[in-house]
Amino acid sequence: MQYDRWVRRHASDIVWQALSGTVIVSAIALGLPLLGFGVLVGGAGAFAGFGTIFGLARLTRRRRRRQFLEASLPRAYLPAPK
Repeated sequence: MQYDRWVRRHASDIVWQALSGTVIVSAIALGLPLLGFGVLVGGAGAFAGFGTIFGLARLTRRRRRRQFLEASLPRAYLPAPK
């Protein structure tokens, strides 16, 4: 429960993840086909953008969890480690 409250304070982390994915999609999926590359490159760009968002979300989640576990909270309130 305390972890959920703590995570909500950092809810804006999704903004830079989504922005990074959007830049990749714009550059690869939209930009390269306009420059004459094939449509398959555009499709790959969409998957690359999704992969970017997914990967950054995992990295941020790990960093925030480590940050939470290092905070000065009573051990009784910490969730069990996975």
